[in-house]
Amino acid sequence: MDKLVIEGGKPLSGTIAIQGAKNAALPILAASMLVSGTVTIDHVPKLLDIDVMLSILRDLGCKAEHTLDTVVLDTTTAHSPHVPETLMRQMRSSIFLMGPLLARFGEVHIYQPGGCAIGERKIDLHLSGLQALGATITESGNRIICQADKLYGADIHLSFPSVGATENIMMAAVLAEGRTTINNAAREPEIQDLQRFLNAMGARIIGAGTDTITIEGVESLSPCRYQVIPDRIVTGTLMVAAAATKGSVVLQNTNPSHVSSLIHVLRRAGVQITADGDIIKVNAASRPKAIERIVTNPYPAFPTDMQSLVMVLLTLADGVSVMKETIFEGRFKHVGELARMGADIRVDMNAAIIRGVPRLYGATVEATDLRAGAALVVAGLAAQGRTVVEQVHHIDRGYDRIEHMLSHLGSRISRLSPVPDDRAVTNG
Repeated sequence: MDKLVIEGGKPLSGTIAIQGAKNAALPILAASMLVSGTVTIDHVPKLLDIDVMLSILRDLGCKAEHTLDTVVLDTTTAHSPHVPETLMRQMRSSIFLMGPLLARFGEVHIYQPGGCAIGERKIDLHLSGLQALGATITESGNRIICQADKLYGADIHLSFPSVGATENIMMAAVLAEGRTTINNAAREPEIQDLQRFLNAMGARIIGAGTDTITIEGVESLSPCRYQVIPDRIVTGTLMVAAAATKGSVVLQNTNPSHVSSLIHVLRRAGVQITADGDIIKVNAASRPKAIERIVTNPYPAFPTDMQSLVMVLLTLADGVSVMKETIFEGRFKHVGELARMGADIRVDMNAAIIRGVPRLYGATVEATDLRAGAALVVAGLAAQGRTVVEQVHHIDRGYDRIEHMLSHLGSRISRLSPVPDDRAVTNG
């Protein structure tokens, strides 16, 4: 397994453009299955999760090429509604294929998805939403089969504003007969991006970004070319990294409105942030201030994906901060690793009490999931001495060569890959 080696203590400095959003690109790639033809999607980052999604699409019969940051996907030859279990176990976002495959083939065969171990993430809202549109669900062990000769519009109320369920229902409903209304829909920017993509192909959807989304079914869609939005979590990661290292960075190709809750939090911590158009400037010359209480909640509130990263900043703050996690029960696994670096954090149920320390110290730590891994990298950048981050494959799921991105901003970070064991000698 690859490792990241970081020599900490150097402030980040410079200008960098933000990659396309993983969490927007994945459902958009899945939604491409709703048409027969060639779809071109720009600003798609090179990530493990993207690679897995493209592998699944190829297994379903599509032709897919990912060159630089553009994916060209030909779905004309797609022939199978069976998502392979081996690939589905590698990535939870494979669940996004349920709606498109059901709408296109009248059936879909999937398995319980894999992904980061950050707590229980049921798919019952996905299934009940598709059932409301007319699908029959059959479960056999770990296998799930959804079938529908025809889909019909329906009024659907989500008990929780699930991003994945909202998107799956949207994708299935675009080809359903009649009107579908999703109440208590998730409001994330990635859902708004999916609406724009589907509408570019001829769908009739309004309301993404609010808690009520309305879809008027159409008979068919047409291929298009589309550009994915910037990644707000990568944006936030670099903002926090600049603050934690007392650096100064300029981030291009951002959408400041997508990170407004984070901007508010960082300003409370004393970080100077200015936003102009698609540019965000971050300056942090002094020790951060403690923040009395931060609570994660669905968008537009403070995002759970930024919880571990902001916690790193608060470990260096002057005073005591409290971070409350309300989305996933397993998202404090980074706390033990930060403690190895000198952080003073106590976990009480779903709250972390963080007493700021003057500095962190380099250590060998392990990434347990995507965002926890990114947080440990940021901690290593801010720490005194050398930090080694293991299990880097988790980080590669969401960051396009994170070591290149951070090196561009002046950090001392490198990737170590295992050396093949070629000691075996063949006599002859």
